[in-house]
Amino acid sequence: MNITQRDLSVPNDWDRSGLPAWSYHSDAFLELEKEHLFRTHWQIAGHISDMPEPGDYLAFDAFGERALVVRGQDGVVRAFHNICRHRGGRLVADDHGTCRNALICPFHGWVYNLDGTLRGAARPRSFPDLDKNEFGLIEIEAEIWMGFIFVRFRKGPQPSVATLMQPFEEEITPYRTAEMVPADGIWTQTSPVNWKSVRDVDNEGYHVAMAHPALQDLYGSTYYDEPFINGVCRAFGSYDDHSGRRWSVRNYLNIAPKPDHLPEGLRCAWVYYGLFPNAVIAVTPELVQFYQEFPLSTGESLLRGAVYRYADESRETAAARYLAQRIDRETMEEDVQLTVWSNESMLSEAFAGFYLSDLEYGVRTHHDHLREVLPVLNLEEAPDEREMAGINRRMADSSSC
Repeated sequence: MNITQRDLSVPNDWDRSGLPAWSYHSDAFLELEKEHLFRTHWQIAGHISDMPEPGDYLAFDAFGERALVVRGQDGVVRAFHNICRHRGGRLVADDHGTCRNALICPFHGWVYNLDGTLRGAARPRSFPDLDKNEFGLIEIEAEIWMGFIFVRFRKGPQPSVATLMQPFEEEITPYRTAEMVPADGIWTQTSPVNWKSVRDVDNEGYHVAMAHPALQDLYGSTYYDEPFINGVCRAFGSYDDHSGRRWSVRNYLNIAPKPDHLPEGLRCAWVYYGLFPNAVIAVTPELVQFYQEFPLSTGESLLRGAVYRYADESRETAAARYLAQRIDRETMEEDVQLTVWSNESMLSEAFAGFYLSDLEYGVRTHHDHLREVLPVLNLEEAPDEREMAGINRRMADSSSC
C-alpha cells in the first residue's frame, strides 16, 4: 500500500488569523460548544476489549452529560445515560467495572436489565404499574468502528463513524485494531487550558522540530499534516536507521517491529487520524491509541485516552511499545506546557491574534469547521455574554438562507 497525501493545496489568499481570543475565555460561548459540538458529535467511549464480558461497563462524565456503556447478556454493546429514571441517581459510580446480570441504582435500589429495560422498582406497591420499557434507561446512540466504541448524546451534523472515517478505512484495517486488548487502561488528567488550545497544538506539526526533540529525532522532516476535510484529518511520520540520537528513540528503533500484516508503507510509520471536534486515533506498528479532551470550564480541560496492544505481542514488541509510550508521554508533557503559554496569552492586551503558517493549515481548517457550526466565531469582538446564543442563532439562520 502506498500512503499518499490527500489534497494539501493551500489557497494563496487564505486568512491566516485563527479564532478570536474571546472565544477561549467566554462562559457563554462554552455553553454553545457543549450544546452544538460535544453533545451532537461522536465521542470515543473506549474499546470493545475494555468490556469483553456481559455485565462489563464503561462510564464517563463530560460537558454536563453522564454516559454508561454496557455489554448485555446477548453480547450487544449499548449506551445509556447514567441516570436512574426514578430520581436521577448514578447507576454506576466508577469509570469501569462489572455489574453481573443487572444494574442496581445505589440510591433507592431500582433494578435495570443490561438491555436498559426496567426489571423492577424497590417497594413496587408504592408506585402505579410501571411500564418496563417506558421507565427503562434512556439510550444514547452508539456505534462500533474498528473496535472503538463511539457514542453521541444527540443527533447532529456528522454521518455515521464508518462514513466519516471511510477515507482511512483501507489504511487502518491491516492493524486489526478490533483484535487488540488494553495495555494500561483508560487514563485521565486535567490541564489548565481551554480545550481548543489543546486542539490548536495537536493539529499542526510546525512546532515539532523546536518543541519535541524525541519526535524530531524519530521522524523529523518526513512528518506532515493534512487539513481537516469533512470532519477528519491525518498526520504522518516515518522513521529510518538514521534516527536515534536520543536514548528512547535509539532503543525503540533497535527493537521496533516491522509486522508482516502491515503494508510496507506502514511498517515504519506513526500515523494520527483526527476526528472533529476533539479526538485522535493514532497507530504505530506495535499499538493503537485514542486520546481526546473535554471542556471542564473555559480554563480547564479533561484529557482522556487509552493504549491498546496485540494480545500475542512478543517481549520485544512489548519493550518497543513501552518506549513508544515513553516518547508519547514526553511529547504530551511538552504539549501541555505549550498550550498553557498559548492559552494564557489570550488574556493579555498585547495579544493580537494568531498569524498562521502554511504548515498550520490543519489549525485553520479545524477553526473553519468550528465556524461552520458556530458562526458567532466570525465576530472579532466579543458579543455580550447574555446575547451570545441569540446572536449565534440569528447568524446560523442567515447563513442557511
